[in-house]
Amino acid sequence: MPADAFTALLLGDVFGKPGRQALAKQLPSILEQTGARFTIANAENASGGIGLTPEVADELLGLGIDVLTSGNHIWKHKEIRPYLDGESRLLRPANYPSGSPGRGARVFSGPESIPIGVVNLQGLLFMDALACPFRTADDLLHALHPRTRIILVDFHAEATSEKRAMGHYLDGRVTAIVGTHTHIPTADAEILPGGTGYLSDLGMCGPTDSVIGVRKESAIQRFTTRLPHPFQVARKGLQIQGALVRIDPDSGSCLDISQRSWPVDADD
Repeated sequence: MPADAFTALLLGDVFGKPGRQALAKQLPSILEQTGARFTIANAENASGGIGLTPEVADELLGLGIDVLTSGNHIWKHKEIRPYLDGESRLLRPANYPSGSPGRGARVFSGPESIPIGVVNLQGLLFMDALACPFRTADDLLHALHPRTRIILVDFHAEATSEKRAMGHYLDGRVTAIVGTHTHIPTADAEILPGGTGYLSDLGMCGPTDSVIGVRKESAIQRFTTRLPHPFQVARKGLQIQGALVRIDPDSGSCLDISQRSWPVDADD
């Protein structure tokens, strides 16, 4: 008998303590409301708005998130390096040099023990110089395809052109590819011709009354004066942003993908 389709919840960059508090408050009801049975969140900015510490990673995993992905800011706190080697539920971009702490892809046990591959890649445009994410994806998929039909990709990249190119490059070879990094949700959720779900950016989990999570005044002063100004995490306009992906476990194809945002009532 074919396995039943199920929904995965993919969450944008968790930004600082406000983002963590928003998830702690609202994630249980979101999971109940949507019926999502597998959750991925990008956590590279979860500690103070930049980087990730082991304590914060444990906090997020304790909320019931199945997999944490990351990006270029994952290395901000040096204590995360040994943690990356020991905690298999935290991924870093796979196209970092060989020998870097941690791993960039893994097969996880999903609902009813269905194997789900998760891949974390980082773009090159306006980002650090790394190995080609397209060729890295080829190598990873060659290893993952014999093990699972379901593969979800977090492409942590700046340019929408690079994200779109990766979407079409992987179309028909992965279940869904979603972008992270810009903290701004896009309105281009679609199923590509080969059956792959696509969204340029999930947005973020955190304070949207801000400049990508930073207090507006801080960001404006930096832009208008070109002088250094203290980095301050905003607190207002909390939202949880991401996407819901409906998955056919038999074929590994995406049945539906939709960008979603949930407002969170602040306590102060």
